[in-house]
Amino acid sequence: MQPTLLILAAGMASRYGSMKQIQGFGPNGETIMDYSIYDAMRAGFGKVVFIIRKDFADDFKALFEPKLKGRIATDYVYQDLHSYVNGFSVPADRSKPWGTAHAVLCAKEAVHEPFAVINADDFYGRDAFEKAYGFLTGPVSDKLYCIIGYELIKTLSENGTVSRGVCQVDAAGNLVSIAERTKIYQENGKITYEEGDAKFEVPSDSKVSMNFWCLSPAVFPYTEKIFSEFLAEQGKNPKAEFFIPIIGDKLIREGRGDIKVIPTAAQWFGVTYKEDAPDVQASLNALIAKGEYPAKLW
Repeated sequence: MQPTLLILAAGMASRYGSMKQIQGFGPNGETIMDYSIYDAMRAGFGKVVFIIRKDFADDFKALFEPKLKGRIATDYVYQDLHSYVNGFSVPADRSKPWGTAHAVLCAKEAVHEPFAVINADDFYGRDAFEKAYGFLTGPVSDKLYCIIGYELIKTLSENGTVSRGVCQVDAAGNLVSIAERTKIYQENGKITYEEGDAKFEVPSDSKVSMNFWCLSPAVFPYTEKIFSEFLAEQGKNPKAEFFIPIIGDKLIREGRGDIKVIPTAAQWFGVTYKEDAPDVQASLNALIAKGEYPAKLW
């Protein structure tokens, strides 16, 4: 069975200030997602499922269906504040989605095979998709998942702070813990993250999650259970987010399975801020010049 690619594209893009998921960066208006889908297809993935907001579904489909029709199966899932809350009363002042783990949960009815999860606005590189495909068609099981691990130094933005899931990895290559650090930046040759009013240094070669997860469908009922607990504890906080690393961390601590960290030396790039856009375009042009991608993808 060919694995599925699940793309998280429902974010509000609050820091970036526009719907960056459908902004063109390639020579013919290709989005970052186009390159991810292209890499996934040539690695062997059989379907792509987009998680989007219902209010921009028509524009989104109009952009992708003409390109992908006949090339790969597609499906669309909507992340809604009221999905899978199981009777919880959503606060009136809550406007932003519940977070990436909730987005994955919203795909429960659309994904029935091993699958990879990625962000819409991150460029991961061909190597990452080939390693993900190898895992999803090989050792993946209901008790063995993986993340593609990037070197922290290769995932920063020069234009502001970034959020990263910083991994602790044991000698066997298994994830020990993952902690979401929401304000990471480089300063005076060191990489720092902030928590409250405190600053902490983190090694530049730390493995970080860029939200490239390889999972089995067994993750859905488990995520639904943890989401109910999250809502009971933090649901009234309008800024609380249910991140995928929360699921990974609990899975490990409860002894429900292992998560391999499969390293890639690929250079990540993405558009956290508008100022990142020229760098993304230059990086894509360099890859095209090297022959990694055709000038026109579709």
